[in-house]
Amino acid sequence: MMRTRFTSSVVALALLSTVGFAQADHHASSEKLGTVSFSTSCSSAVQPQFNRAVALMHSFQFASAIEAFHAILGSDPSCSMAYWGIALSDWGNPFASGLKSQAQLDAGLKAVEQGRESPPKSEREHVYLEAVAHLYTDTATVDQRSRKLAYESAMAAVSAAYPEDTEAAIFYALAVSAAADPTDKTYARQLKAGAILDRLYVQYPDHPGLAHYIIHTYDVPPLAARAAGAAQHYSEIAPSTPHALHMPSHTFTRVGDWQASIDANVSSAASAREAGQPADQLHASDYLEYAYLQTAQDNAAKGAAESAEQIFLRFDPKMQIGGAASPSAAYFARAAIPARYDLERRDWADAAKLQPLASPFPYTEAMTYFARGLGAAHLKDAAAARAAIDSLAQCRDRLNTMKEGFWANQVEIQRLEVVAWLESSQGHFEDALAGMRRAAEMEDATEKSVVTPGPLAPARELLGDLLLESKHPAEALVEFEATLKREPNRFWSLYGAAEAAKRAGDQEKAKRYFHELVKVAERADRPGRRELVEARGVAGQD
Repeated sequence: MMRTRFTSSVVALALLSTVGFAQADHHASSEKLGTVSFSTSCSSAVQPQFNRAVALMHSFQFASAIEAFHAILGSDPSCSMAYWGIALSDWGNPFASGLKSQAQLDAGLKAVEQGRESPPKSEREHVYLEAVAHLYTDTATVDQRSRKLAYESAMAAVSAAYPEDTEAAIFYALAVSAAADPTDKTYARQLKAGAILDRLYVQYPDHPGLAHYIIHTYDVPPLAARAAGAAQHYSEIAPSTPHALHMPSHTFTRVGDWQASIDANVSSAASAREAGQPADQLHASDYLEYAYLQTAQDNAAKGAAESAEQIFLRFDPKMQIGGAASPSAAYFARAAIPARYDLERRDWADAAKLQPLASPFPYTEAMTYFARGLGAAHLKDAAAARAAIDSLAQCRDRLNTMKEGFWANQVEIQRLEVVAWLESSQGHFEDALAGMRRAAEMEDATEKSVVTPGPLAPARELLGDLLLESKHPAEALVEFEATLKREPNRFWSLYGAAEAAKRAGDQEKAKRYFHELVKVAERADRPGRRELVEARGVAGQD
């Protein structure tokens, strides 16, 4: 069982709603970033600073790492490896889906060129710098994935040439994992990277990058349990960084350990607030909101949603590099949190009234249109549902024009889902089921982005709802159970499975799922959702 730290909702909301930011003192004696040993030819006086800067980079504290590398150059201008660190930090979160901004590309290329002007003192350092150069070279003519793969190949060569260099192996594994294709269900890259990271983690259990990248590498349903040890330990390795406090919740979410996710993200959001990282605070808040809603702690979810609006007011979209979360993550959380709050409580009227926030990232606007469309379809407002469908199509087309294929696909899934519910609202059940099955197949064929704890509504869960509505409970049960394999302990899939089993005549299975729902929602508001009242009655826990 994963360890949890139980923090009250009252404390959580107090931490989230604090509006002031204070810059963390990264040089305080209490700072704890983990143990990193990265040998360089720089002066011995700056070696501890270099290790610290790399440790910050391993926990995705990119702005702080860049600041630290610049400080090193101030003490030792000949330390050209600092330019490597600046360039790699300028890339930002390597797991974030979407294209890097032009500002990031320009900054990274500038750092590479500065490093070349002051040539590295060793061949090892030279190949490190030339490896990261692949990310920023010929950006106008070479697509981002090709450049990532070129960087990966270069780091493979560095690791092979210097087999005793632990950092080279770690950065190579990170490159392998970060370039994983979300449609590859063999998880070949994750398993390859994981084998390297797992082996090194045994030898260096306090290295922040190892625990961190293990969690990211195994952040898919079939592999998530492999990250349990790292998830338990990472926040203890580098508690001075907001991202180390947040990352364990990726694993907790994948296995449905909601209270552990709540505790992790309460701590992370507070740390991000103190560090002046509103994008990271918003990202943690989205994971927190998701966990509150799965446990039917709707009052706490309301408070977190209200706080997120205030946090977003302090977000500066011009700051491309900060902590782990990019500007797109901030826009994502700002759109996702209110949509989750309405959809997870089945408040169709409020969902239909949500207003999209203009964003450079069309997929964030799409989440609002998705919630509006589902709400309108459930209210049988065909005109409003069609308007949302049209808006989703426009978001999809904009993303295709931007060559953001992953997100275009995600928005198309949402569009199909709203179309299906509109068909259902008009009594066209066969068309509705066919469209929803198509959406489910598309969702099954890919993996989620790291920016989100999960879809606003899983496609197979929605398919199960449609099957229940069209009086096919046995088929609905199959879909809810399939959802629970991918998204363990989701409130509505547990309830849907219980209800489908009950209607299909399997009272024993229905009672088992109702019991599971009550257990998952043991901290829920009272009396709370009517579905939970029903579950408590069946479970004998009125």
